[in-house]
Amino acid sequence: MTDIHQAQTALGDVAARTLANATKTIPMMGTITPRWLTHLLQWVPVEAGIYRVNKVKDPDEVEVDCSNKDERELPATYVDYEEWGREYVLSAVNTVLDVHTRVADLYSSPHDQTREQLRLIIETIKERQEKELVNNKEYGLLNNVARNMKIKARTGAPTPDDLDDLISLVWKEPAFFLAHPKTIAAFGRECTRRGVPPPTVSMFGSQFLTWRGLPLIPCDKIGITGGKTSILLLRTGESRQGVVGLYQPGLQGEQGMGLSLRFMGINHKAIASYLVSLYCSLAVLTEDALGVLENVEVGKYHEYK
Repeated sequence: MTDIHQAQTALGDVAARTLANATKTIPMMGTITPRWLTHLLQWVPVEAGIYRVNKVKDPDEVEVDCSNKDERELPATYVDYEEWGREYVLSAVNTVLDVHTRVADLYSSPHDQTREQLRLIIETIKERQEKELVNNKEYGLLNNVARNMKIKARTGAPTPDDLDDLISLVWKEPAFFLAHPKTIAAFGRECTRRGVPPPTVSMFGSQFLTWRGLPLIPCDKIGITGGKTSILLLRTGESRQGVVGLYQPGLQGEQGMGLSLRFMGINHKAIASYLVSLYCSLAVLTEDALGVLENVEVGKYHEYK
């Protein structure tokens, strides 16, 4: 005889779910990062996609005098310019998004399919933008450090002494360090070993380690090869003769700084196409605005007894 206590006496979960609506999130993407670098740079609008950096020629030859109480003749001088400054041309990060109109028409509740596709595409383009700002062969930070602004880690792991040496290079109003998250963790271990835990600062609603008052900004676009990587130190801003980001304003279909979205039409297969473009570059206005600590090891650990 069937046990009466085991018999179903009410509607079960599986059947009940056929009448229920699940709350659905928008699509998540694990490759999206905070992209702190783009937030911390000053962005300068450029005309015709070109930015020319003009400099003073032989600045040490400009003569001035501190007058004494006499009638000696004052020096006559002038400031010369380099004939051709370096020109930075904006580069483009592009892609074309295809969305079938049937999918957009039938499956856009509660979340609009076209809007979410565009959101994820734009996030991916911005991730590539930050990667180019760090690694691009022409204008990327790692490839635009002057020879006299490069130093190597003393013992491999990033130590407070190494960062102090880097600050001594970029000493005119430095803004922040830029390093891979694993590099920042390695620096934290070295500080802990020495009994000098670095203080933290709150920015953009997040906590950052600091050294000598300068935040260490994490960026996973700085590569790690063979367990070694680099730490950058930047001075930012045009008025400070630092590092600036460049973008093209006034684009057709502008969605943000240098970001353009254009509808390209619907083809005979009922597929709608959208062109997404982002125009950007980066300029180092003076050599001493950017320094790098190279050959930094991130895999060194210590035993604490």
